[in-house]
Amino acid sequence: MELTLLGTGAPDGLPRHGCPCAACATAVGDEARAATALLIDGALLLDLTPGAAFAAARAGYSLAGVRQVLLSHPHAGPAVEFPAGLPAPGRVPDGRELALISGHRVRALALDSPGTGYEVSGPDGTRLLYLPPGGALSGRAVPAEPYDMVLLDVLGRPDALARLRSSGGVGATTDVVAIHLDHTVPPGAELHRRLATAGARAVPDGTTLVVGEYHEVPDLPRRTLVLGGARSGKSLEAERRLAAFPDVLYVATGGTRDGDREWAARIAAHRDRRPGSWRTTETCDLVPLLAEDGAPLLIDCLSLWLTDAMDAVGAWDDEKWAHGGERALHERVAALVAGVRATERTVVAVSNEVGAGVVPATAAGRRFRDELGRLNAAFAGECEQVLLVVAGQPLPLRG
Repeated sequence: MELTLLGTGAPDGLPRHGCPCAACATAVGDEARAATALLIDGALLLDLTPGAAFAAARAGYSLAGVRQVLLSHPHAGPAVEFPAGLPAPGRVPDGRELALISGHRVRALALDSPGTGYEVSGPDGTRLLYLPPGGALSGRAVPAEPYDMVLLDVLGRPDALARLRSSGGVGATTDVVAIHLDHTVPPGAELHRRLATAGARAVPDGTTLVVGEYHEVPDLPRRTLVLGGARSGKSLEAERRLAAFPDVLYVATGGTRDGDREWAARIAAHRDRRPGSWRTTETCDLVPLLAEDGAPLLIDCLSLWLTDAMDAVGAWDDEKWAHGGERALHERVAALVAGVRATERTVVAVSNEVGAGVVPATAAGRRFRDELGRLNAAFAGECEQVLLVVAGQPLPLRG
């Protein structure tokens, strides 16, 4: 089964007409995108968009052989001119199956938002899933068998991809293609980097793909360290990297602080933005978690883990530090770093970058700064990918 993406953008396209934002200003060449529409084997058109006939012609195809036009969502973009000779577009009721004379079978799937998802089976037995903008399959429609290809709004609904992974609809060899890309997505290379962390990719308009013949599954980093200063966006970046995966275990190393309302508000804000399928544990005992098999770990953060470790060895007292405290702390750090090196789990860890700030006024403060710098360097040395977040912008340092 062969499909051509006549467009890969949101209903208003990218760039939006008259919009001065950074994403629209940089959406040129292959990054410019018309509203999403799919031409499958020249016989089936999913979503009728402005300029579909011209888009097909630019890709080297014609709409003359189209036998069925299906709509997936209420069209909110520019007016659509109906090309002469095309069958009247329509939508298939949820749960119904449509058999085409071309040998394709189309099943309509219920969503948790307005619109219809389509499962298309080709004459060769390959299967793809197409979801409209902002859409995710409802609970009763989630499949148990992996598709060969899934096309969906990856950045707008990462939970839709997580749900498919959880059910088995997306497997290790499923080609996940991001569509409905809007000006809310990051521009340029950052778009492709963020998609890769979700195991997905974007392709230019006019690209033709053969379903089931994809051999470039993004190489997801198993261990990632996200560094940043205060309020840099490092925690949000770490959460984004796992938003498309189900059953993440969020490891909070900060614990609770009785009577501290500001701290409680911080914890609540973090908790509220996490997907509902994630679990949370409050612990600084990280080595056993790294040794276990299981769901991805999001550790937030290493600086609070270090504070707890320094408390435990009496590192704030100069005499205790000199008579065994330093050695005990380095043993704890070495055990943690060894656990990261040996883990089979996906791990995303957050830590503070304090080396570029003001030199602390106290010996204890300087000790913490120095030990955190050493911990960050050792932890980063065991990670496939390391990021530094500055003003909300992730800068790759490794990977």
